[in-house]
Amino acid sequence: MLNDRIEARWIDSFAAALSLCALPEGAAVAILSESQSRGINVQLAELAALRLGLQAFHVIVPTPRQSVAVAIRSTGSSNAIQHIRPVIEALKSAALVLDLTVEGLMHADETPEILQAGGRILYVSNEHPELLERLAPDASLIPRVRRGRALMQAASAMHVTSAAGTDLAIGLTGARIGGNLGAVPEPGMLATWPGGICSCFPALGSVNGTLVLAEGDINITFKRYLEKPIRLVIENDYVTAVEGSGLDADLMRSYFAAWGDREAYGTSHVGWGMNHGARWDSMMMYDKGDINGIELRAFAGNFLFSTGANPFAGRATLGHFDLPVRHCTITLDGAPVVVDGVLVPELA
Repeated sequence: MLNDRIEARWIDSFAAALSLCALPEGAAVAILSESQSRGINVQLAELAALRLGLQAFHVIVPTPRQSVAVAIRSTGSSNAIQHIRPVIEALKSAALVLDLTVEGLMHADETPEILQAGGRILYVSNEHPELLERLAPDASLIPRVRRGRALMQAASAMHVTSAAGTDLAIGLTGARIGGNLGAVPEPGMLATWPGGICSCFPALGSVNGTLVLAEGDINITFKRYLEKPIRLVIENDYVTAVEGSGLDADLMRSYFAAWGDREAYGTSHVGWGMNHGARWDSMMMYDKGDINGIELRAFAGNFLFSTGANPFAGRATLGHFDLPVRHCTITLDGAPVVVDGVLVPELA
């Protein structure tokens, strides 16, 4: 449906994203890509960096061999770097890493070392540039996400309910709390474009209850809107039952089981969307190959529940689901931050 050609307006979008990173003129920007990266985004990143007077250089690695028999999507755990020391050192030397790997470095093994060296990472999600243009980074998101993150940091518990039957308790004591600003204005930060999420990795044994995925909720891993409800029973972090009839529940049960790994059933990260520009219905407008689905994680007022790796609870696995849920009420120590899928005025 969409053509891959350089458009001036797409260079503008990439330049706007770089501008929010507040780099001094002449700063070095490493453009990290792999052989299966979306080529047009790699080109746009270079052109935008040069337009802004930055020193751009490319680090290109081969996409590694598939290590498992199960298809992997949207994990945030790219293994493209493969612990290659010269690659890591090159990325550490840059003021900014523009991450154009397919899966992104959010949870990659090498990311902490890169950030601890004083750099910053902006993951350009593997989307068609038309979507990135529509969701160009928004400076107003930064203080709003920071407000939401501060509320979560001050709380000891999150509670999620919905008319569909969700009743989920999440302990925040010991959680790793963060937020995706959509930009990296300071060293040591990582963000994703599109951005706008308040989230945390709960500590071990902190998540219990029931999550009901209703018709119209989203399984980002499958890039699919649910047509029938699914009821997830969660005990001490782990999904212990996937209840429901029809294709959606069958697909989820099959993908969970395919890993043969209990950790794939564990809670990864939870939070809520803050981005008013992101739309829950946008996935209907794109072919699957044109999108990565990150917009659906960020639309304002959704409750995002993810399964899989959680390094702060000692869980490592490639099995991963991102599940944005609509029409939930989310409270922190009893105070609402989202009511029936709508952000409270303080965060809106």
